[in-house]
Amino acid sequence: MTNSLSQSSLVPSKTAPKKLGFLGGGQMATALAKGALASELAMTGDMIFCEPSLAQQKRLAQLFPGCSLVGSGAELFPVCDRIILSVKPQVLREIAGSLKKLVHGDHCLISIAAGISLNHLSEWFGTHAIIRVMPNTPAQVLAGASGMACCRDVNETDRQWTEQFLKSVGSVVHVSDALLHAVTGLSGSGPAYVLMMIEAMADGGVAAGLSREVSMELAVQTVLGTAKMVKETGLHPAVLKDQVTSPAGTTIAALAVLEQRGFRSAMIDAILAASNRSKALG
Repeated sequence: MTNSLSQSSLVPSKTAPKKLGFLGGGQMATALAKGALASELAMTGDMIFCEPSLAQQKRLAQLFPGCSLVGSGAELFPVCDRIILSVKPQVLREIAGSLKKLVHGDHCLISIAAGISLNHLSEWFGTHAIIRVMPNTPAQVLAGASGMACCRDVNETDRQWTEQFLKSVGSVVHVSDALLHAVTGLSGSGPAYVLMMIEAMADGGVAAGLSREVSMELAVQTVLGTAKMVKETGLHPAVLKDQVTSPAGTTIAALAVLEQRGFRSAMIDAILAASNRSKALG
C-alpha cells in the first residue's frame, strides 16, 4: 500500500490522469471521498490527502487503501488539478499565503470553508478558478445537501464535475456566493437542529412511559419517514401536516403547544442566527 509520495512523483506528467487532492482529511473530506469512490468519479489511487496528523493519516490509509498521503501543501498542489480545501476557515486563512505561490493555471480549487467568500478566496489564492461549496454532515451516509457557487474562471468541465461530485453524497443546489451564508444557516447547520428535535422527541416518549430504546427508534424513523414522504410526494409540508391533523385530535393538541412555545419562530430565528454567524466568519 502506498501512503506517501516520493520526490520523483512530485513532478507532474502531462500524460498522467488528474489527481484529486484534499487539503485536510477530516470527516467532511472523508465523506466526500467516499462519495467520489461510490460514483466512480475517482479511484483511491487517484486521491491524495494532505494531513499533518499521523493518527489521521493512519485512519485515511485504512479507509482508502492505495491513496497517497502527504504532510504539506507543497507536496499536494504540484500533483493535483482539483483540490478540495477542507480545513477549518481559520486554518485556511492562516495558510493561504504560503499556498498562493503553488497555484497554477490548471488548478480548480473547491472550498468547503464556511463563511469565506469567493472574493476572499480569489484574493488569498490569486486565482478565479474557485468553487465554493457548503455541504452538510449527512454526506457521511451519502444523503447530504449542498449548495455551490462558482467564480468567474471556472470552466464548464470543472463545474459539471463538482456538481456530480456533490450529487455523489446527496443533492446540490446552485446559488449565488452571497446566498451561501443562508445555505450554511439552513442545511449546513441544519443537521444539529434535527438531531436536537430527535433527542427531544425521544425524551418526550420516555416521559410518556416508553423505554429509551423504543422512543429513539420511533423518533428516528418518524423523522426519516416524514422527510422521505415530503420529498417523494412533492406536496407542501403544510398539506401533509393537515392530513394527519384531525379535528379535536391528538396532533392538533400537540401543534397548539408548539405554536404557543414559539417552535416555528425559534427555528426561523436559529437559521437567521447561523446565517449571520457565517457572514461574520467571512
